[in-house]
Amino acid sequence: MTTMNARATGAGLLAAATLVLLGALPAAAAGGPPPAPTPELAASAPGTLDTLARFFARDGAAARSAAAPRVEGGSVPVRILSPDFVAGKAGAPVARTEFRASRAVAPDGQKASLWTVKGAGGWQVVNIATGDDEIRFAEQGGRLLPGGLVFREPQIDAWYVQKGTKVLPLDEDAIRAVGRNGTSLTAYRERVARAYGDKLPGSAYAGKGAAGGYGPQASEPVAGPGPEPAVTVASATAGAGATLALVLLATAAVRRRRGSAEA
Repeated sequence: MTTMNARATGAGLLAAATLVLLGALPAAAAGGPPPAPTPELAASAPGTLDTLARFFARDGAAARSAAAPRVEGGSVPVRILSPDFVAGKAGAPVARTEFRASRAVAPDGQKASLWTVKGAGGWQVVNIATGDDEIRFAEQGGRLLPGGLVFREPQIDAWYVQKGTKVLPLDEDAIRAVGRNGTSLTAYRERVARAYGDKLPGSAYAGKGAAGGYGPQASEPVAGPGPEPAVTVASATAGAGATLALVLLATAAVRRRRGSAEA
């Protein structure tokens, strides 16, 4: 996969994904096909594949192929660092599931992640993101710590796998945060509490809508280097208009593409 470290490049690609889907969402709201009963069926629906074809063809590379894009394998839960864990609430897991992701592959080998969320009627694709980080890191974490919980710390774009008292890094950002050999769950919580404890929901920081905190107010894009905004999909998509809210928030979730770290 091509490495893309520039934040502006990642933002541009996600904006492109959002524009494609914004064109498709109104049709669904106006009486299109109902949400699917499973995330896999939503990801492989004919309308989704049509949207994927347009997404992959945005640079013209895939447009010349007569073959259709395909969805490979099942979906995986995508977990994000939990503010309850950061706050030290008793029994809080290190991360919470925000959506599910499926890997899509273009005829020319490009890859993308299809994000699905469950609404009142079933599962619906709400975003397409360039690359397959969500699925790739889930697979990598499963090999490194079978049965472990794979999650992302969005403020620094770091991926980890946690099982019991162990927290191991899955990419270079995580290695920089906890070391190549990882850390204990207790030490990891102490680190994130220091980094984000004053940026939790209800804090003055979050109330100002500053990027890097938690919740919908923290979803503004960041220009130039600095911490990424934390995209809290579950809270941002509650209630009416949830699908549209998620797609709009996705433009702020800058994805910096790079190869995974050696385990």
